[in-house]
Amino acid sequence: MKIAFVGKGGSGKTTLSSLFIRHLAAARLPVIAVDADINQHLGAALGLDETEGAALPAMGAHLPLIKDYLRGSNPRIPSAESMIKTTPPGEGSRLLRVGEDNPVYQACATAVTLDDCAVRLMATGPFTESDLGVACYHSKVGAVELCLNHLVDGREEYVVVDMTAGSDSFASGMFTRFDMTFLVAEPTRKGIAVYRQYKEYARDFGVPLKVVGNKVQGPEDLAFLRDEVGDDLLVTVGHSDWVRAMEKGRPAPFSRLEEGNRHALQTLHHTADAAYGRRDWERYTRQMVHFHLKNAESWGNAKTGVDLAAQVDPSFVLFEGRTAPQPA
Repeated sequence: MKIAFVGKGGSGKTTLSSLFIRHLAAARLPVIAVDADINQHLGAALGLDETEGAALPAMGAHLPLIKDYLRGSNPRIPSAESMIKTTPPGEGSRLLRVGEDNPVYQACATAVTLDDCAVRLMATGPFTESDLGVACYHSKVGAVELCLNHLVDGREEYVVVDMTAGSDSFASGMFTRFDMTFLVAEPTRKGIAVYRQYKEYARDFGVPLKVVGNKVQGPEDLAFLRDEVGDDLLVTVGHSDWVRAMEKGRPAPFSRLEEGNRHALQTLHHTADAAYGRRDWERYTRQMVHFHLKNAESWGNAKTGVDLAAQVDPSFVLFEGRTAPQPA
């Protein structure tokens, strides 16, 4: 199951995504955590110190390897250099699975231990000073999108992505890659503004969206969120001494998280799991192709010098049981 956490900067989406990752790991479910935010804080939220966080391999730096591996023997893609972030899989492409070992995970994933559980953590890489004026951060996030396009995941397998803040999440088609999107919103006008913008964008693509109210301090905050987001409000969370201790570098065992917040995470889990029955792989593939053709026409063809529409395999549909060639 592919899960996104979105929201305005400072809303608490990274904290909530890290708590959800811990909850899934504690349930002994396989989890890949992905930091796709321009500000790379997911590692710290999962307990890494500054040195460990800085040592995380950047997916963007391994993009040639990622492309070459995923291309496989797909005859529609003559070279890895012709692949862009939206290139869809076809016959001969290699696919990724959550629990397997492969060269992409070997290069880009770091094992992070949470209590006595472990998850794989992947990060796009930070937006550095050398990028200013010469690079777009979304080119780094493109490595995540390409991997999601080639991912075959099943029930009780989770990829949890901490997305970049605000409406920047819509700078590519990656927002359509998820089974469930949790929008973290504070009970403020700015928090609701991001929700309305996301709701409008997501509506046309059938993106499942639920709101997690954060920093809710009382009945008045709860009433405000209910008035503004209606049935999209799934659950709320409030102050957490456990989170505060973790942010100070003094984490307690996850089992000591407050009961109310544990219940909120269980609600997120049940909601994500319920989305499994509504999966539509044909629509998922169509949307993948839609954004690829859009990107090809707007900039991809000019950048690569080839007709990227030819990469689309019209008979190919990604689905859970599909197999793909693996390296010798």
